[in-house]
Amino acid sequence: MHGPFVKDGLEILSEKLKSGAIGRRSFVQGAALLLGTSALGLRGTMAQAAEGELVFVNWGGDAGAAYDAAYGAPFQAETGIVVKQDGSGPLEGAIQAQFESGNPAWDIVDADPFSAEALGKKGMMEPIDYAVVDRAKMREGFGWDYAASSYFYSYIIAYDKNAYGDNPPQSMADFFDVEKFPGKRSMYKWGAGMWEAALLADGVAPDQLYPIDLERAHAKIAAIKDHVVTFWGGGSESQSVLLNGEASMALVWSTRARLIEQDSGGDITFTWNQGLIAPGAMAVVKGNPGGAANAMKFIASAQDPERQLVMFKMLGQGPANPAADALLPPEEARFNPVDPANAAVQVALDMGWYETNYGPALDAYLALVSA
Repeated sequence: MHGPFVKDGLEILSEKLKSGAIGRRSFVQGAALLLGTSALGLRGTMAQAAEGELVFVNWGGDAGAAYDAAYGAPFQAETGIVVKQDGSGPLEGAIQAQFESGNPAWDIVDADPFSAEALGKKGMMEPIDYAVVDRAKMREGFGWDYAASSYFYSYIIAYDKNAYGDNPPQSMADFFDVEKFPGKRSMYKWGAGMWEAALLADGVAPDQLYPIDLERAHAKIAAIKDHVVTFWGGGSESQSVLLNGEASMALVWSTRARLIEQDSGGDITFTWNQGLIAPGAMAVVKGNPGGAANAMKFIASAQDPERQLVMFKMLGQGPANPAADALLPPEEARFNPVDPANAAVQVALDMGWYETNYGPALDAYLALVSA
């Protein structure tokens, strides 16, 4: 579910580097050793760990360099253990194939928590060792049996201020009300967050969203489908559809909302109200070559709030450790999806529901939006 989001973060990072918004020195946080410590696997190649090393599997592109700067290089400095970056993409099926091979090459994966939980219950993932990984360095409710939260993002409403003047949309009910708030809409192609948005708009209380009533959610979406100019599949598409005026309102990733506001000179802005918070996580493949103990030490080291802020600055990921919140100045905290003020008006996606229902729910959603 979060693979497209992470890949979009890499696209944003690449754009920043190309435009000069950040320099390579800033990118690696002054770590001049970056290319010498783990250049292997930075561009989507398969990494193979040697003895005393770990392989961290991410979503490719510049993710390897970002993860190395934030987590890999500091961990090597502390422990002497090299963390190689593998950008081949930790899809649930790929993780399962690693385990079933009987000789996995992967150690740690950037996984959907619900995927890690499903695989863990089948004996394919190592349980998180909370004697090593610190629950106190997690946001409440975001530590699972087989996955440890490592970042957050949100699905939120972005809108054209010029279209709505002194009466801007402030809720999912407003997003779905095309009479009170006329104009074209844009929504996410892959379903996550859209079901919850539809139910909130239909009057369901935030604490009553789960289990999701798919029939009700899809009926609500179907009712405005003629007003949806596109169901976007990538963040750049959601950004362009607002900037070029095709849509006056869209449900977008929080990382793109920030760029849209900047690129429009403030003409297009966003609200956190009734946003949907989604977590990313680190998980460990059962029987990993580097050993569960070293993998847990790596996850624990990645809980450092300063290191998580590197990922926030590079990829826009909200930090998993709440101690990071106080380290952000107000102008940056405004864009943090899990800043206390922002999180207080949002709803977190239920990973238990997604673990059981995401596949068939997505099939039904795609049939609706593509019809």
